[in-house]
Amino acid sequence: MIFKILWAIRALIYKPFFGKFRFPSYIGKPTFIKNSAQIYIDKNVRIYPHSRIECISSMAKVIINENVTIGHSLHLTAHSILEVSKNCIISSNVLITDNRHDYRDVDKNILDQKLIIKKTFLGENCFIGKGAVIDAGTQLGRHCVVGANSVLSGVYPDYSVIVGAPGKIIKRYDKAIKKWRVTNELGNFE
Repeated sequence: MIFKILWAIRALIYKPFFGKFRFPSYIGKPTFIKNSAQIYIDKNVRIYPHSRIECISSMAKVIINENVTIGHSLHLTAHSILEVSKNCIISSNVLITDNRHDYRDVDKNILDQKLIIKKTFLGENCFIGKGAVIDAGTQLGRHCVVGANSVLSGVYPDYSVIVGAPGKIIKRYDKAIKKWRVTNELGNFE
């Protein structure tokens, strides 16, 4: 019970520094947060310790909607708007980003090349497995399940199970028969 009181105190301390911080939400310590005024956290969000959340431009915004649970050691970095919809569960050691460095100019260090920025979005009720990478441009539909250590880059429809590196759809929910069915790599039923 004492830890919940400490969570509440910490939430009250954090609230004025964020774009939004609704109670009861929790951010474990130690956590690195860059540009907290551009981070919007709704109610019942739990972010466990050793996470890193960064807004790396003045136009960046991180929106974490209600009832989201984020495991230890998340790395979330945004250059534009990156949104996690309500009721998502994100396991530990996950990277979510909307940007990456270009690498094509071999006469320049990769860190000196421009950033490629693409919309990244997690739909409602998604589950992200441990160690997954959600790369720039990934858009997950509702109720997607991402396997552990998967690497995603692309658009995935509602009710998909995605695994591997690169992430491929292996199952989707078939509303007609109300069951999960195996699919081909494109997400079409076989």
